Amino acid sequence: MTEIAENKVARVHYTGTLPDSGEVFDSSEGRDPLTFLVGHKQMIPGFERELMGSKQGDKVEFTLSAEDAYGEHMPEAVQEVPSDMFGEITPEVGMTLMSDMGPFRVTAVNAETITVDFNHALAGHSLTFNVEVIEVRDASEDELSHGHAHGPGGIDH
Repeated sequence: MTEIAENKVARVHYTGTLPDSGEVFDSSEGRDPLTFLVGHKQMIPGFERELMGSKQGDKVEFTLSAEDAYGEHMPEAVQEVPSDMFGEITPEVGMTLMSDMGPFRVTAVNAETITVDFNHALAGHSLTFNVEVIEVRDASEDELSHGHAHGPGGIDH
């Protein structure tokens, strides 16, 4: 039976929770399994590492440190910007917007300034995953040259 390893395509169902509270932050429940090409930086660093060697039918639970997930929260990624930089947009706390520097969240709105956070929303958090391996297969030459999985749950083109 094929094991999860570099250049394999893995299909998994997962539920991600915050270990301190048990709050679910993401899940594939009710959706197609997550499909990814192993070893091509499509997943957070620790996720693939913890699944290496798993086979179809395996159920794996693991907790990743912030460093192995979305990284530590970096205070320098939180900035105050003039509110007039938003033009026609009326920023509200909790909004996620896109800029030339990537996505950011609005964390505070004042009369003259808006506080924005370029950290990932889960930066600084440990994450627990419960994963069921649905399928593991060899990647095709096209998938390897494109750097992503094709077909159900992958990219169709």
